[in-house]
Amino acid sequence: MRRHRVRRTLLIWVASVLAVAAVVWVALFSPVLGTDPAKVEITGEGTVIDVAQVQQVVSGVSGVPLPRVDTIGLREQILSLNGVRDATILREWPDGLSVTLESREPVAAVPHQGAYVLLDRDGVQVLTVEEVPDGIPEIGVSLDEKGARSLRAARIVLNALPPELRAEVAEVTAETQDAVEMTLRDGAVVEWGNGEDAALKVKVLQTLRSLPENQGATLYDVSAPTMPITR
Repeated sequence: MRRHRVRRTLLIWVASVLAVAAVVWVALFSPVLGTDPAKVEITGEGTVIDVAQVQQVVSGVSGVPLPRVDTIGLREQILSLNGVRDATILREWPDGLSVTLESREPVAAVPHQGAYVLLDRDGVQVLTVEEVPDGIPEIGVSLDEKGARSLRAARIVLNALPPELRAEVAEVTAETQDAVEMTLRDGAVVEWGNGEDAALKVKVLQTLRSLPENQGATLYDVSAPTMPITR
């Protein structure tokens, strides 16, 4: 009886080990949970991310069992691609991936060497194009070190504008960081000044633009927002 109990215990232990080994093999080494490129969903590419490049990166884990996919390393590779601000990668069981991208959408175009460099809201260069895309304001400041402060001031002003007001801006210039000026698409000029009191300046400009008596105005000076000037 003692031998029988020992033999039975040994058989149960061996069976348990084999079962665990089988589960581990199926999960980590067999093709059952192998990542299927056809089941990889990529979203959020925006206007500047090359989806083909993202697909090429993700194809590197094709056939790799889903539990063994290095999502951290995969995310780092995707973040190194042009135009990608952020990426979220989730496993979709049993053999898929969900890749959600956050695009570095251009908010301004800066003339440079006969072309235009598109910048996102952080000032990161995301693309170079021959013409300014529709709806993107141009910043008339050089990209070299000499124009760095003026360029930063112009970007700060654009970032402070609500979308509906930013859409009206055709060009931003800044002789200095304290002398930012905008030309709207209807031809009106906005003398903005420095980056201080941005929220107040926005409200003042929107109010001035909405007043009937200011229809057709060619100048809005909100550099001193408590004493604005309209002509």
